[in-house]
Order: sequence, then structure tokens, then C-alpha cells
Amino acid sequence: MPSAISTSHIAPNDLAAFSSHLKASKRILALLGAGLSASSGLPTFRGAGGYWRQHEAMDLATPTAFKSNPALVWQFYSYRRHMALKAQPNSAHFALAKLAEKKSEFLTISQNVDGLSQRAKHPRNSLELLHGNLFDLKCTNFDCDYVELDNFTDPLVAALDIPKTSEGKDADISDAHIPLNDVQPDELPRCPKCKNWLLRPGVVWFGETLPVETLRRVDGWISEPEPIDLMLVVGTSAVVHPAAGYIEIARAKGAKVAVINTEPPNQAASKLNTGDWFFQGDAGLIVPQILESIIGPVDA
Repeated sequence: MPSAISTSHIAPNDLAAFSSHLKASKRILALLGAGLSASSGLPTFRGAGGYWRQHEAMDLATPTAFKSNPALVWQFYSYRRHMALKAQPNSAHFALAKLAEKKSEFLTISQNVDGLSQRAKHPRNSLELLHGNLFDLKCTNFDCDYVELDNFTDPLVAALDIPKTSEGKDADISDAHIPLNDVQPDELPRCPKCKNWLLRPGVVWFGETLPVETLRRVDGWISEPEPIDLMLVVGTSAVVHPAAGYIEIARAKGAKVAVINTEPPNQAASKLNTGDWFFQGDAGLIVPQILESIIGPVDA
């Protein structure tokens, strides 16, 4: 039977079995989800019931919403950028970055858009961002190819600065009772190349396709003839495709699976087979511990 381990204690024999397989593994695939961001204290705004002010967050994450009210959508994303920058990469981000330096055939697929993996210096050539990145910018003009990666400026423009309380602290503009600044469209981030069109966050909005080049690179790595030895599923239930499909494919190519999450895997794709591992609890605590045999201690 697969092993289930809590944050408080990892049985030595389970850790030894995992570490032995990790050391012997050449090709390793990792899938990261919102639970990894939660370990850094970030709100995720995922799914139905995730609200920002009086708006369901999913309703703001669409091309239609941006076309209808670009100022409101940019205020939402500027808030998310601000909160992500206030958070710090946790020990799991640093551990995975170190593993990428130690294992040349380690590929990480992240469903997170918060930039924490990049800030932990995870090598970009081994990190694929399935849903884009809050800190990437691109022009809304279909005929303009302007893209800017990892712009951590906060705020991007003065009009998007977070309002201050009377004590000089950031106001919590996720609270609908806190008034927003009156931002006009001509005050929003504008493309420096074509001049006349607005920039938008480089995330994948609902109704949009996942980035074609990202999928192509991931599929190319997976389709190489060598087996996949190990798959790490960190902070995600992996219920949505293509994420769920990557677990199935890795298994078909010989991978053992290690799930690190607060909740037991209960979907078909992420259910554990004999010889797999389930490490239950905070990914920020568990991931550095189970990778230590390869990467050494992590100083976050």
C-alpha cells in the first residue's frame, strides 16, 4: 500500500524509500498547485466562491471583463501582484529550485501565477508556467507582439497604487467597504511599442487557451523516449486537464508518484498505487525534508 505521512513525522523507512528512489531518478516531473502558494500565505481566489470585493474573482478573469471595465480588472490584478510581492517564497520553492540545479532532467510545471518560483531562482529553462504569470505583461493589440517577462514593479503605474489608511498602511481593497481609487483608462499601463493599446496581465483568463508554446515544450519533454522515473504532485488535487493528464502519462512511462498536499488524493488521476507516497500537510515544510538527501538543507 502507498504510504501516508503527516507534517509532524515522516517515518524513517518511508523517507529512506523515497530518498533512495529520488537519488536513482534521472527524469523527474513536478506539478505545482495553489497549496504551494498557500504555504506562503497567499489567497488563491480559485473557483466558485472566491470573491474580491463584491465580485466573484472568476468573473474578473475574462477578456470580456477587461474589455468592459479595464480599470477594475487592473485594480484586481494590481492587488494580486502587490500581495504576491509582499509574500515570500517558502522553503519548498527554494528546495525545488535547488533540485532543478542538481538534476538536469527535472521539469517543473506550475499552475501558479504568483511569481514565487521565479523569485526563488528556479531556473527558467526547467520551469513551465501553465497559466501564465501575474508579472508578465502583454499588449492587447492582436497585431502587436509586445511581451515583457517578470516585471516586478509595484505599482506598475501611479494610478494603481494601493490606497493608504489614516495610519499610512495599505488599505485592504479586497473589502468592498473600502473605496477604490477612481482610475481612468488613460491612466492604465499602456504598450510602449504600439503606444495606443493597453497592456494586460500575462495570465490565462477563462475562455482562453493555455499557452501553445508552453504545452509544446512540456509535450516535447514528456514524449522523449526515456522513461519518467518520478513525479512530484505538490499542493494540487490535479482534477483539471491537462494537469490530471500529466500524472497519467508519467505513470504510463514508469513513474512512481509522490503527492504532497493537505488533503488525501481522491481523484482517479492522483490516486496512489502501491509503491507511491502521500505526504500529508504543509508543502512548505514537507518538500525540503523529502528532498534533503539530494539538495542538502534549505535556507529560505
